[in-house]
Amino acid sequence: MATRTLDTLEKTLPRDSYLDGAVFQRELAAVFQPGWICVGRTDRLSEPGDYQALRVGDQSLLIVRDDSNMLRGFYNVCRHRGAELIPLPDTHIQLGQFDRGITCPYHAWSYRLDGTLRGTPHMNIEPGATALHDISVADWGGFVFVCLDNRRGEPLIDALGAAAQRLNNYPLSDLRIGHSIDYRVNANWKVILENYNECYHCGPVHPELCKVVPAFRQGGGNELNWDDGVPHREGANTFTATGTTTRAPFPGLTETEKTHHKGELFYPNLMVSLAMDHVAAFYVWPESASKTHIRCDFLFHPNELDKPDFDPMDAVVFWDLVNQQDWAICESVQRGMQNRVFKHGYYAPMEDYSLDLRRYVLDCLKEAEQTPDIARDIIGTDGNE
Repeated sequence: MATRTLDTLEKTLPRDSYLDGAVFQRELAAVFQPGWICVGRTDRLSEPGDYQALRVGDQSLLIVRDDSNMLRGFYNVCRHRGAELIPLPDTHIQLGQFDRGITCPYHAWSYRLDGTLRGTPHMNIEPGATALHDISVADWGGFVFVCLDNRRGEPLIDALGAAAQRLNNYPLSDLRIGHSIDYRVNANWKVILENYNECYHCGPVHPELCKVVPAFRQGGGNELNWDDGVPHREGANTFTATGTTTRAPFPGLTETEKTHHKGELFYPNLMVSLAMDHVAAFYVWPESASKTHIRCDFLFHPNELDKPDFDPMDAVVFWDLVNQQDWAICESVQRGMQNRVFKHGYYAPMEDYSLDLRRYVLDCLKEAEQTPDIARDIIGTDGNE
């Protein structure tokens, strides 16, 4: 093993990128507004009138299934005086169903499910003359994505890139939610994605996980083949405490996929971890520079969900243990970076995927012409130190 010095390692983003509120707002504008972000699953919005309201940063959004069975996206704000159509006082997600339309709780202005104005009590404004402010909505693999400012004009499938092709054999569109957990993590959203992007930490942080997938700790998680998947130990084929389950493999998987774990990160906020019988999908929604809301949906095949003895908890309990370990170490990183001696961190050679997050964020900021200071701090004109 070659001896290295710190100055030969790539640097992370600088301290302020993880701690400073002003930088956080710049990132929201440059990363989360012009790009496609994941807000959940289509099976939560299966019937006309079903809705999901949520916040992404300081933006309040409303996703609705309309009368023609189309998904619609709007800013969660009435055209009259700016009241939230679905109040979200604590930034949590809210799910529900509209009876016949959308009615503002303030002055009862009402809108059809397609967002057009329907009625204005005690005054005459021509119905249909105005509408809610809309946002772009698309779906892939049963996941719902929105784009707040589609200035790039980039189709969703192009934004997803090659990772979507690598998951072609998994019946993602058919899967349904069997369980969900919401987490509030006291860490910057990039700390969480950087942690997901490497397995250098798996040996120290996840001993139970490494018993199921020993390759995660071998060589510090070096040389893992994420494209083909990472093999479970002999006799194991899924993410549970025993590495086994009574659930059948998804139809259509290769023999390798039935015994290997796959993980994909769709920038900026969807993390997907796939076993042969279930998928853990993580939606990462930044709330502030130091707080992040994560929802984890556990997805199963309908053939298993419809069984009278279906029980997802072998996967859920194991994942919750691993998740809590991840969130705890991410929160420790966030606290540690507040020490005044911390200027930036370093990426080890086996953390190339985490390094990719740095490049992604900087590219977004550069595109928004908001980055000269941050970029010059850590990279040169050719993208290297």
